[in-house]
Amino acid sequence: MPLWKLSFAFVAFVCYLAASCEAQKTKDMLLSEKVQQLVDWTSRRSVIRLNGDKFRRYIKSPPRNYSVVVMFTALEPQRQCVVCRHASEEMQILANSWRYSGSFSSRLFFAMVDFDEGPDVFQQLNMNSAPTFMHFPPKGKPRRADTFDLQRNGIMAEQLAKWITDRTEVVLRVFRPPNYSGAVALMLLMTLVGGLLFLRRNNLDFLYNKTGWGIALLCIVFAMTSGQMWNHIRGPPYAHKNPQTGQVAYIHGSSQAQFVAETHIVILLNAAITLGMILLHDAASGMGDASKRKILCLVGLGLVVFFFSFLLSIFRSKYSGYPYRPDLWSAWNIIVTFTQ
Repeated sequence: MPLWKLSFAFVAFVCYLAASCEAQKTKDMLLSEKVQQLVDWTSRRSVIRLNGDKFRRYIKSPPRNYSVVVMFTALEPQRQCVVCRHASEEMQILANSWRYSGSFSSRLFFAMVDFDEGPDVFQQLNMNSAPTFMHFPPKGKPRRADTFDLQRNGIMAEQLAKWITDRTEVVLRVFRPPNYSGAVALMLLMTLVGGLLFLRRNNLDFLYNKTGWGIALLCIVFAMTSGQMWNHIRGPPYAHKNPQTGQVAYIHGSSQAQFVAETHIVILLNAAITLGMILLHDAASGMGDASKRKILCLVGLGLVVFFFSFLLSIFRSKYSGYPYRPDLWSAWNIIVTFTQ
């Protein structure tokens, strides 16, 4: 090979190495600037607010050697998204726990995109509901598991921390600020009960009132059978409002989750059904006027049939394969029995 060709190849190789080194240096400088900017923002606010431009620069564009957990939400008052505010509070607790922990590093950041500040981001991701939590890994695109299953896991900070640990291998420990409202409420209740017993110390016959104890036990049964314990463990939102259509959903569409409003509806339905059964019992066991017993029977039967049908419709909306229907034939036999 002629000497000039060797010289040309050598010069081209040296230029390629110089360009590669310069490109790598530029890439490292850009990455360092992005990380430093995110760290500065995190030092001022645990959850970084992003618009469309910042999202594309710091989340979507390479280079990136850090993970970002982004909450897509709609917090503006006109959106009336109650669950978004609850999710934001849990996100803030989790982000503060990471920011002030001894293991804090630039491996993980927390951010949020509001619908009114970055509608183009929602459109780019084909996202039509809020809130949504997504994990953006250091390399590659988010996978299906990088979207938090809000319906199944709820929006408690502890559940989010477990999901983030599974996706990033960063161990998060949630530190909640102390809440003394429960202790204060218990002390007030005990004080009220103690004061009532002291005032009625000469006449405690009301403690043997079967009706009062029965109503109290029914309230406990209604609370337990409506899903209040599930609400306490999972912390679901009261209701959900679609930020685009504005429609409010009080009944969750899945059998794996529920809203707080849904439990309140179930309590009222169970109370109405119970009242109907009590009226039917009084009509069957009473010895009074026959016409009065018929009225009690009809009213009680109407309460049971109507509200039990409503309760079954809720089950059918949550699980389409629910097979039961109100037994109208049995209801008709009861009517005939009491009207004879």
